[in-house]
Amino acid sequence: MSNGQDRSLQMLSTALELEKKGTGFYNNAVSTCQNEVGREIFRMLMQDEIVHMDRIKRIYELLKAGGDWTDEWKSVKPGHKDLGVLFREMVSTHGKDITAKTSDIEALDVGIDLELRAIAFYQGHLSEATDSLEREFLEQIITEEKGHHAALADMKLYLSDPAAWFGEQEHLGLDGA
Repeated sequence: MSNGQDRSLQMLSTALELEKKGTGFYNNAVSTCQNEVGREIFRMLMQDEIVHMDRIKRIYELLKAGGDWTDEWKSVKPGHKDLGVLFREMVSTHGKDITAKTSDIEALDVGIDLELRAIAFYQGHLSEATDSLEREFLEQIITEEKGHHAALADMKLYLSDPAAWFGEQEHLGLDGA
């Protein structure tokens, strides 16, 4: 096995642990979140982490068996559209009925931190990737993790300061100011 494959296997092993932590956290957040919109977002994030684990396991097994990187991981996709779009749709449906307990905001903070760590981890390994398919995998997962982070940050802003969230979403400004 080449040094590149050993490095990739180690990266994938660590990535799998990172995604397992995310799955466990989001699973717990689904059961403790006090509002339906939050539970739904956490449920989708948990499902996305499962998709990431499935991709990682497929790649890991292939490399462990002596194979090379392939784009087979692309066949495993999240079962929903962009989380940010979904959150905005949920807000328009549920409107001002969405409220949050302190524990919900704390869960969002933990989720945001998990996503930032995942982004940093994958970006750190992107610079070491020597295979173009490995780079493509890492770029895709970074994009997805950034989407998770954005959705969580968006939800936190909405729950902690709805007026600021609406102002940001509607790009309100003061004419003549």
